[in-house]
Amino acid sequence: MREHGGTGSGGRRGQAERDAITVEIGYALCSAAFAAAVVFGAVAGPALLFALPGTAETVLVRGGGVLAGVLLAVRTVSVLVRFRRADQPSQPGRTSPDS
Repeated sequence: MREHGGTGSGGRRGQAERDAITVEIGYALCSAAFAAAVVFGAVAGPALLFALPGTAETVLVRGGGVLAGVLLAVRTVSVLVRFRRADQPSQPGRTSPDS
């Protein structure tokens, strides 16, 4: 029969682990959105602030949008992958037996 206790064995996650994952996802999305907004502003900003020819304005705005979207995805994935790798159990101050 299965345990209904929260942190029991069998792959069930405890509340603290679920909270940590939720916080990490929120951090990944917020930091990615901020970085994407900065990049979009840097690339498309001149087109939005100055009167540029139509082609240049279109290229800057679309290029900024594409670059911001790519950065959003890459930043989110990299933060979550780094979090997953850091989640490995470790024992600070101890060395492994084969070192």
